[in-house]
Amino acid sequence: DMNSMMKQAQKMQEEMGRKMKDLSVDATAGGGAVSVKMRGDFEVLDIKIDPETIKDGDVEMLQDLLVAALNEARRKVEESLKGQLGGM
Repeated sequence: DMNSMMKQAQKMQEEMGRKMKDLSVDATAGGGAVSVKMRGDFEVLDIKIDPETIKDGDVEMLQDLLVAALNEARRKVEESLKGQLGGM
């Protein structure tokens, strides 16, 4: 019946929410100059910048590396979530 289907859908949604918070991915850019840790709900948990990266004072390069690392982390999260959704 419809009520049963709605309860099952809600249960699956809650389970997916828990999985998203439990999931964590790491991504890097610039050969490890910048690394990002992101949770499955796309919350950034950590950003690390190699001190050597900022010695030259190249702000634009650092900005590009941050964008690249964040986008890679987002891509990894989406890929992982697609895999989990496929299993449901």
